[in-house]
Amino acid sequence: MSSTAQAQLDAAVLQQGDAATGRLERLFSRLFLGLVYPQIWEDPVVDMQALEIAPGDNLVCIASGSCNVLSYLTAGPASVTAVDLSPAHVALGRLKLAAVQTLPDYAAFYQFFGHAGMAGNAELYDRYVRSSLDGSTRAFWDSRQPFHRRISLFRKGFYRYGLLGRFLGAVHLIARLGRVDFAPLLAARSLAEQTAFFDTRIAPLFDMWLVRKLAGFRASLFGLGIPPAQYDKLASDGNGDVLPVLRERVRKLMCDFPIRDNYFAWQAFARCYDPAPDGSLPPYLEQRHFAALQVNASRARIVNRSLTDLLTGEADESKHGYVLLDAQDWMNDEQLNALWREISRTAAPGARVIFRTGGTCDILPGRVRPEFLARWAYDTEMSALGTMQDRSAIYGAFHLYRFQG
Repeated sequence: MSSTAQAQLDAAVLQQGDAATGRLERLFSRLFLGLVYPQIWEDPVVDMQALEIAPGDNLVCIASGSCNVLSYLTAGPASVTAVDLSPAHVALGRLKLAAVQTLPDYAAFYQFFGHAGMAGNAELYDRYVRSSLDGSTRAFWDSRQPFHRRISLFRKGFYRYGLLGRFLGAVHLIARLGRVDFAPLLAARSLAEQTAFFDTRIAPLFDMWLVRKLAGFRASLFGLGIPPAQYDKLASDGNGDVLPVLRERVRKLMCDFPIRDNYFAWQAFARCYDPAPDGSLPPYLEQRHFAALQVNASRARIVNRSLTDLLTGEADESKHGYVLLDAQDWMNDEQLNALWREISRTAAPGARVIFRTGGTCDILPGRVRPEFLARWAYDTEMSALGTMQDRSAIYGAFHLYRFQG
């Protein structure tokens, strides 16, 4: 499986650039074989508002950490088919789907994925979940890395692992070097307090020599799942300097949404979800959605393939919603057109496509062939609203296209 997965990742990541870029792309491709996102870093609430999920809808998406897959299921679509080129992400998504169907109650499910750092989680896995997994997924979580089974990550603080978890750990180390304590931010009760914390404690960090030096390396954002091609798009928004772009994205994460309503900020600055009874959670982890999630979990499947490859085997006019995350930022023109050819063929009347970009501009005009793109209408109002409301704050823009037939 690893050699096949590596070939798929190489095809997605490796572009025709200079030798130095090629070395970075190969490194990124190999890192993506493992766990990158213990939690997906796109806001599923924004997604669901744009997708307008109806009971008969068949959705296709990129899985990543699968918080989106399970959150979409709470709206009751007919099906959700998710793909991911990382075998680790496929295994994580399948684990979540199995857990919601086999764990005894919401408390156990929340303990496993909400706390994700309690000693009893390995026992829950062994007692309830393990036997229901397919062979490859069970082998993934049972494997030893290197002294304990991989499933033990859920009793050691799962969200601290993967490339993203370790990247956030490095952010906290830099914050400690700058004598920053995030506790006042997490205790803030107004946007004014949050903004004051950013202005006085965080903004000066971006002037540190170490931060400026690190930000200049194109590999510095691998921990956010950002390959060289996407790094360049981010830097272009800052006239070639990625640092002011990162500063603005961090400001948005800290200041534009009440901290009590933003679980992305909690994961970034507390390394956990808000433990308060009314703390912010992904939709799939909210107790009010648990019963629906149990009923609908069997409607989802997660496969280790590219989205274009998956769609080539799907029927004409069979899909109603497409969630591309930021994958198009990685693609060359040939890959983009192959994807949109299949999207346009499989799109049912009124289908929606949503995606995000590292930069602020829509990357499709001028790159996707007119005969494909002319069949779609860009929803300017909803795209702007989604960009403004996306609590993850890391992307330059959210985009929505509607199929015109």
